[in-house]
Order: sequence, then structure tokens, then C-alpha cells
Amino acid sequence: MATVNPLLQQIDAIAKEKGVDSQIIISAVQDALEAAARKRYKSEALRARFNQETGQLELYAVKRIVEEVIDESTQISLTEAQGLYGEEAEVDMEIEFPRPTEDLGRIAAQTAKQVIFQKVREAERDNVYAEYSERIGEVLSGMVKRFENGDIIMEMGRVEAQLPRKEQSRAENYNVGDRVRAVVRGVNRSAKGPQIVLSRTDPALLIKLFEQEVPEIYDGTVMIRGAVREAGDRAKVAVYSRERDVDPVGACVGMKGTRVQSIIRELRGEKIDIVEYSDDPVMFVTSALSPAKVQRVSIVDEAERVMEVIVEDKQLSLAIGKKGQNVRLAAKLTGWKIDIKSEEDKRREVEAQFGELEAAPGDEAAAGAAAEGGDAAEGSEATAAEGSAELAADPQSEDPASETAGAESEESVATTAGSDADDTTDKPSNT
Repeated sequence: MATVNPLLQQIDAIAKEKGVDSQIIISAVQDALEAAARKRYKSEALRARFNQETGQLELYAVKRIVEEVIDESTQISLTEAQGLYGEEAEVDMEIEFPRPTEDLGRIAAQTAKQVIFQKVREAERDNVYAEYSERIGEVLSGMVKRFENGDIIMEMGRVEAQLPRKEQSRAENYNVGDRVRAVVRGVNRSAKGPQIVLSRTDPALLIKLFEQEVPEIYDGTVMIRGAVREAGDRAKVAVYSRERDVDPVGACVGMKGTRVQSIIRELRGEKIDIVEYSDDPVMFVTSALSPAKVQRVSIVDEAERVMEVIVEDKQLSLAIGKKGQNVRLAAKLTGWKIDIKSEEDKRREVEAQFGELEAAPGDEAAAGAAAEGGDAAEGSEATAAEGSAELAADPQSEDPASETAGAESEESVATTAGSDADDTTDKPSNT
């Protein structure tokens, strides 16, 4: 029975422990031997080889066949090479000369050890990066290991992942040793190795949780057409059924809400609105604004994707939501800008528009009359100005007329007074 070489057994054990290919370990050992031997054979071109049949590491000095030797440590003449290997030796061929490895020393062994560790670590990092780069968007489970400046370091098997503070929900608190499910947001290369970034706020986490809890979504009968979140507060999910007999909202809610309640518990009490998707934007916006009841929806600008939604006065605050949360999530989910108004606000707006339309003709007539009056006033003022100018030009023409008029008035007054006096004197008294 053939015995297995101890070195080969050790290489296989390291490969399984680190999760890398054994050939990578062998290549690392060969590089380590070459690095260690350069401290002894400084000027020679060295090549290490692992003999898998014997399980031994072999070291060679490589020399190239040339016509004229310039550097004896790396070159050999054609004549000398033909003397060693006959007519088969040709120019530019390489010849390997064995070198002993037993007397390399302790320092060389330490150097080889460092090289092996470095090569294995690099191979391990490459494997981790390649593995988790293909798992972006998946939900993974890990255990809280420690906290670093608000970030959570989680242990996930043989690797560590980071849950940054900005990717944590405000409603969640963790302790060391807690089991946490999170979605893989990305993988970054760094000097310390690949950094796996997790998230608890990404809408992809909500979608993956629904896929795990709802069999109809997993098998494709019900499809999730969109999901938006404000982590820790509220989320909205639009679902669509590919079969007429399957209610998409009911399938996601489950019997007595069992399915959606398990997701709510996982998200630490985050409220979830499940709405039915529709190709008709008016119906989709109406559903997305639930739990508020919408009276009517009208498209204001289809190019800019703007809608006007009218609700009852009592439903206005519910439709807008706390700090505008409900309408904000509905706008993100549908992709439309939503302008919500109550019936009273809309009635006042319409009355104001009608008032402006009725006042428009009267204003025009008044403006025309004012313009004509202004022209007439300007004409009269001009005439008066002309008359004043004429009077000022000939002041003497008015004096005789005024004197004559004054004399006539005096005579008439005197005559009247005289006649009254005569009448009074002639009449006797009847006493």
C-alpha cells in the first residue's frame, strides 16, 4: 500500500481549511522556496518545483544556452551544453541544474513561511470576493460579533461582514450574539481583504422576505412589481397576479395575516401596505394611496407625470400621512408626482376661477369707459385753457360791458323800490 507524503497531506488540509484549491497552495510553496533560496543563491535564476510523485520540493538553477557567454550565473555556452546533452542542445534552450535545499537556514525557512501565508491569504480573499460578488441581493443570516463606531461587524461563517450605521433601521437595536438577517448590498476590495456590505434598509430585503414567506411569489404565480421603504416606519409593496383566480394581496397577507405578520416581526414592527399593481396609472395611484379613500384622480400633465387627487376633507390627513410619508411612498412606488387636495379646497379653487372669468368682461368695459372719460376731461381742460388765454390777451374788452351791466342793475333795483314805496303811500288803511 502506497504511503501518502506528509507534505502533500498538509497541503490538502490547508486547502480544505481555507477553502482554496490545493494547486494554489502548491504554487505558494514553490514561490516561497524560490524566495528563500534567493538569499543564498543571489545571482542565479532559480526555479522551484513540487514533485507530487515523491512529495519533495526540488530547486534548480536555470541557465540559457547562448553563443557567447556574458553572465556565467544565468548563461551557458552552446559548446558546453552540447557536451552535457549532445546535439539536442540548441541556442535559447534552458538547462536546469539541481541545487540543494537542506542548508538554506532558519531565516530562509521563516521567509518561506511568510510567503506561503501571504499567497494563501490572497487566494482566500479572491475566493471570498468572487463568491459574494455573485450573491449581491441575497438575504444572509449572521451573528453580531462586535461594534465599531456605530457599524456592526457580523460573523457569517468563515468571513466577516459589515452592517454600516446608515444601513441600519432606526427601530432596531442589537446586542452581541444576536442573529440578524440582512441583504448583501455590495462587496468592496480593500487592503485588509474584501469587505462585504450588508443592509437592513434596502427594499431588496423586503422583496426577499416576501419570496421566502409567500409560496406564490416564490413559484412566480404572484409577482412583486415594486417596493419602497422608509425603514422602521412604513413600506409599500405592489403585487400582481399572473392567474385570474389568485388574489395577489390576499396571498401576501395570508390566513389572518400570518404571512405578513412574520415579515413585520422580522422588520421590528414596520408597517407594510400591500397594494395591487395596475397598468392603468389612475387605478395604480388610487391603490397606492391606501389606506386613504380617493374620490377621483385626474392626470394634469402626462409628459411630466403629474396627477391631481381629490379626497374627502376627513381623508386628507390620512392620504398625506405623517410628515407626508404616505403620499411620498405612493409617489415613489408609482413614479408619478401626486398633488392631493380636499373637496373643499378644490371647490374654492373652482369658485375662484369662475369669479375671475365673470369679472373679466366687466373689467374690460370699465377700463374702456375710464379711457373715454379721460379723453373728454383732457379736451375740456384744453378748451378752458384756450379761453383763459384769450381773456388774458385782451383785458379792456370786458370793462365797458361790465360797467353797463352794473348800471342797468342799479336802475332796475331803484325803480322797483320806488314803485313799492308809492304803492304803500297811496293805499288807505282799513282800520
